[in-house]
Amino acid sequence: MTTGIEMRHYTGDQALVLRPLLLDVFTEVYAAAARTDPFASPDRFAEGLDHWTARPGWSCVIGYDNDQPVGYAYGAPLPPRSRWWGGLLTQVPADVTTETGTRTYALSELMVREPWRKTGTARRLHDTLLTHRPEQRATLLVDQDHPKVHALYRSWGWTTLGDLRPRLPGAPLFHAMLLGLPQASGLPRHTREAPASRTSPS
Repeated sequence: MTTGIEMRHYTGDQALVLRPLLLDVFTEVYAAAARTDPFASPDRFAEGLDHWTARPGWSCVIGYDNDQPVGYAYGAPLPPRSRWWGGLLTQVPADVTTETGTRTYALSELMVREPWRKTGTARRLHDTLLTHRPEQRATLLVDQDHPKVHALYRSWGWTTLGDLRPRLPGAPLFHAMLLGLPQASGLPRHTREAPASRTSPS
């Protein structure tokens, strides 16, 4: 595990300055995937990034090894009548997907550059972003073609709500997952380290 990585917090008013860095890290991490998957293209990611950073409450954590960015995680609270659940294919009670603007934090992205993978960095980014959130719960989407990523999040305490396909051209089928947040439950977060992986689309 790398212990010298500094975790830095950012908010929406810093998003424009961060944009080139976030795009550069994505382009590096997903270079291979982008060659065959249009959904992983930098242009599509840039559109999603701009969408997310414009949301009220957007927050981001970037890890730095000295001055080198090693990875990041970001997301934002879901607004009332959020479209996040619009592609849910699994039937659940209506109150499960009812949003108030303060109920659910959506973890949109979590990624780590190759030299810092399998060091516990992904888990540190995840926990640093979520541990002090005021919402009751968090949600994320995991591509169903990546069962190891799904298993990773389950090992971190996430549960699977059901299948979801975003209403976006070329979007794959995802597992929609939920995690109770410690600020709401008053319980300490499980802290076992696990390998680094991406979470979800933007």
